[in-house]
Amino acid sequence: MNPQAKLIFALSLTLGTTPTISSNHWIMAWTGLEINTLAILPLISKSHHPRAIEAATKYFLVQAAASTLVLFSSMTNAWHTGQWDITQLSHPTSCLILTVALAMKLGLVPFHFWFPEVLQGSSLIVGLLLSTLMKFPPITLLYLTSPSLKPSVLMTMAILSTALGGWMGLNQTQTRKILAFSSISHLGWMAIIIAYSPKLALLNFYLYTLMTAAVFLSLNSIKALKLSTLMTTWTKAPSLNAILLLTLLSLAGLPPLTGFLPKWLIIQELTKQEVALAATIIALLSLLGLFFYLRLAYCATITLPPHTTNHMKQWYNNKPTNTMVAVLTTMSLMLLPISPIILAVV
Repeated sequence: MNPQAKLIFALSLTLGTTPTISSNHWIMAWTGLEINTLAILPLISKSHHPRAIEAATKYFLVQAAASTLVLFSSMTNAWHTGQWDITQLSHPTSCLILTVALAMKLGLVPFHFWFPEVLQGSSLIVGLLLSTLMKFPPITLLYLTSPSLKPSVLMTMAILSTALGGWMGLNQTQTRKILAFSSISHLGWMAIIIAYSPKLALLNFYLYTLMTAAVFLSLNSIKALKLSTLMTTWTKAPSLNAILLLTLLSLAGLPPLTGFLPKWLIIQELTKQEVALAATIIALLSLLGLFFYLRLAYCATITLPPHTTNHMKQWYNNKPTNTMVAVLTTMSLMLLPISPIILAVV
């Protein structure tokens, strides 16, 4: 793909996200979602591999269905109330349809099946865009409409997402699929809290984006698509692998790393709202995610030679670490001590 085409698609992604997150009218928000979908499709299918074409087709069908439901929900609400304002969603049927549509857009259980397959058919950089930037507009719509949505429906979807994201990630050997199930699990944490504290859900999304970007860019630097490849990368970039270990533990939510902050605040808020049972369940289910993060970390750093993989050792890479990776990994590890400042800003 030539640079001009890449620039056009990158600009379209930016211009598609902007109207959705800044508009009050449903039609403008829907238009932004459509521009986003059409801009990412060529990036998914640019390798012309059958798996990439399949991923692009699945992504298009799911996103088209979800966008249709968003439009149908807003039209139903406008028909009954005369309001096209996003924050004025009040009709019960519209609220339910919108919950389903945004769950499809985000990949929440039970509408999650497309996400691991699409991520597996994409490159790591496109996978990063799908896991972070492409989830920003639907999360914004969820944030704006959260007072109208049913907390019980969101809580059920959240607990199922955290459970299935953890269970289905356990036996995966492909790093992209593991990160897809990790994303589904993290979305569960955002969905459970958005009805009670929308700002906390956004904070969780920002920190998740930060840590996921660090992991994706680190894996892209060492070209690790499978766990068996990850086992042999210690000789190629030892310092990057050591940092990757800590970033994965941060993504798992272990203290004293950045990833612990949103989980701590969400459990605290759920307890304040007297849903301690849900807080206990989701905290226990996060242990499933911890297992496969530890598995990734083990493959990346603790399997030193001699070991039983049949891959050749990779040459030591003397190139300096990408500045973006360095900045993102540092932030993924060290933001917990300044949490009072973050909370004051949020």
